Amino acid sequence: MAKAIMIQGTMSNAGKSLTAAALCRIFRQDGYRVAPFKSQNMALNSFITKEGLEMGRAQVVQAEAAGIEPSVRMNPVLLKPTTDVGSQVIVNGEVRGNMRAAEYFAYKRALVPEIMAAYDSLAAENDVIVIEGAGSPAEINLRADDLVNMGMARRAEAPVLLVGDVDRGGVFAQLYGTVALLEEDERALVRGLIVNKFRGDPAILRPGLEMLERRMAPMGSFPVVGVVPMVNVDIDDEDSLSRRLDAPPEVREVDIAVIRLPRISNFTDVSPFERYENVSVRYVSSPRQLGRPDMILLPGTKSTISDLLWMRQSGLETAVVRAAGNGTVVFGVCGGYQMLGRTLKDPSGVEGGGEVRGLGLLPIDTVFEEHKTRTQTAGTVSGLEGPLASLNGQAYTGYEIHMGVSREAKAPVIGCGCAYGTYVHGFFDEGGIAPEIVAALCRKKGLDPGAPVRFDPREYKEQQYDKLAEVVRGALDMDAVYRILKAGVE
Repeated sequence: MAKAIMIQGTMSNAGKSLTAAALCRIFRQDGYRVAPFKSQNMALNSFITKEGLEMGRAQVVQAEAAGIEPSVRMNPVLLKPTTDVGSQVIVNGEVRGNMRAAEYFAYKRALVPEIMAAYDSLAAENDVIVIEGAGSPAEINLRADDLVNMGMARRAEAPVLLVGDVDRGGVFAQLYGTVALLEEDERALVRGLIVNKFRGDPAILRPGLEMLERRMAPMGSFPVVGVVPMVNVDIDDEDSLSRRLDAPPEVREVDIAVIRLPRISNFTDVSPFERYENVSVRYVSSPRQLGRPDMILLPGTKSTISDLLWMRQSGLETAVVRAAGNGTVVFGVCGGYQMLGRTLKDPSGVEGGGEVRGLGLLPIDTVFEEHKTRTQTAGTVSGLEGPLASLNGQAYTGYEIHMGVSREAKAPVIGCGCAYGTYVHGFFDEGGIAPEIVAALCRKKGLDPGAPVRFDPREYKEQQYDKLAEVVRGALDMDAVYRILKAGVE
């Protein structure tokens, strides 16, 4: 069976996902067969495997870093929030139903055998398993029947590296307080601390780290195994939306406005446009913020009808329809695509029931059904007219994941006037799609697009994973990490 090491954090967005991805890459570079694992993931960013099963994208990123095909076994439980108190529960890639929080907490103990079957299957095939926790292990109200932090560490007999986020401030209190709130047997699993997202000279931090280790000595030995600098890599993780929202809304030569829907999902679809120096990608939640972009993108959403009603109430619907009428390109993906149609009907109550009108920019009518479409797809764009007609002939790949069916859609990508839509997540990723859209928007403004800057998405990802691994390897005491891994929790 594989050796395991677990990455837990002092809070959400401490950097667990990217730290786990970096270790997956490092172990792979060092000649080990390695796989990621996260027993329970709560995220609206999901992926469809070749088998048509649904899993969290963070473990897809980690699998790519490990150089292996993503498998639903790497994320056996996925929770996709539908409301503030409820989620769609997905087990081994299949929907089990929607549950309120209290209902799920009563149910989750029954998932342990399925979680461990997935873990044991991976452990039998690999040398190392890099396990990611969720949130913080010091959420003491969630300790009972824990599936994803110390409960998983015990089951997998995995030593824990605890990651703290110095960029938010208070990293010493984060690390000390988290360990102090653990039970004694849980503390025994923590074998090292990592300070993450540091800016500046690590030597300035060293006296504080030494004092932290001394202060924590009465609770046990908790060495700091590394100070990882803020890493500038183009790798999407679960919390990467927050970085995008924090970015200044600088308007560049080509301006793309993304509607920040309340239940936005798979926002990583937009990532390819962020690689262009002359393109700004802004997330907007009001007509005032919208301005006059060159393209408006309506992303995916877990709650299409309620997010459409939010757009209506906020005034964004009127602003988007007006912009399309004035020649602005509007592009919808998945739920955003459904919103651009004429009607959305929910006879089975999948999204609460009822019927609402869409924005009326595309000639489709969507009916929500209990069956979820889950498939990978590929093809060639054809039949488009208008500003993005130059996309015809471009190859695309991606995956579909949606509850609604739009039967009038005669092609995977359709257009009408200045409005376009597709169910295909990852549509913009393939080498020629994003650069051609940027070029088309430039030509529409009378600008010289120049030679298209094309990215080989696979080669680009490999470069980013190698860059991440190089930085993290240089920042961690990898000899100590290997000692912790090989010693386990004996």
